[in-house]
Amino acid sequence: MMLRSVVAGCGAYLPDRIVTNDELARQVDTSDEWILQRTGIRQRHVAADGEMTSDLALVAGRRALDAAGMDAREIDLIVVATATPDETFPATATRVQSALGMRHGAAFDVQAVCTGFIYALNIADNFIRVGQMKSALVIGAETFSRILDWNDRTTCVLFGDGAGAVVLRAHEGEGTTADRGILSNHIHSDGQHHDLLYVDGGPSSTGTVGHLRMCGQEVFRHAVKNMAEVLKEALDATGLTADDIDLLVPHQANRRILDSTAHKLKIDMNKIVVTVDKHANTSAASIPLALAQAVAEGRVKQGDLLAMEAMGGGFTWGASLIRW
Repeated sequence: MMLRSVVAGCGAYLPDRIVTNDELARQVDTSDEWILQRTGIRQRHVAADGEMTSDLALVAGRRALDAAGMDAREIDLIVVATATPDETFPATATRVQSALGMRHGAAFDVQAVCTGFIYALNIADNFIRVGQMKSALVIGAETFSRILDWNDRTTCVLFGDGAGAVVLRAHEGEGTTADRGILSNHIHSDGQHHDLLYVDGGPSSTGTVGHLRMCGQEVFRHAVKNMAEVLKEALDATGLTADDIDLLVPHQANRRILDSTAHKLKIDMNKIVVTVDKHANTSAASIPLALAQAVAEGRVKQGDLLAMEAMGGGFTWGASLIRW
């Protein structure tokens, strides 16, 4: 028998404040038409003053636990994927751990920007596969509004805040692709592309938080290529094809990236979860947010094959296949 990580529940949280394109147009030289045409984004959620990444992560985590019918005493591991932690240290995950009243196990953060959730899922899955942990709470949470230059119209319109979470539990199966659980994870990085997407600050460089900087066209080109290739890698590793995918849950960066990736892989757009119009790019939170929405809408059925893919600064990129 083989141990697999099964998704036992998922949850999401979006801050109350919604910022529309028209509201942004009153702050910078842009328009609803310009943003929508180039990105597919109509609005984004922005955290309230004093609302931290750990606050968002905690609500999403609690909702995932509720959906799984579990409490913190049954969780062995918390992994939070974030590029916008509450503090330089300790890990945001330990704040979540404390708030949940969890006094056992382990909690730590993972930083792979927009690919962070895939990285975190990979790590938690490995702990479960080798039998070191029986369950894990994996959270993607971001307050990207805190690192945006709100005078830069090319970047401030693209991002939003939010958090999504899944609970993983160990499940014994035969090890076939028909078994429930995570079938395959694939992660990559290439540091030579640092200057195409980064934040111009940090504790050891400038001593400041800094702002997000991006070369949009280059990032777009790499994103379409890398996400398509890594998903094909995951399919090849399991002997599956794009036709086997029942639902694709991609990182929600830009509607044109989603369309181009789907075209490259020949996947029907009806099989793709799209939330970028309502959430914008929430970095590590985007995939679990989109997954939680798909589950809430009844788009996910037991036995379905779900694919997830993402690319982020670094560059980092990755994909996961899950049998629901």
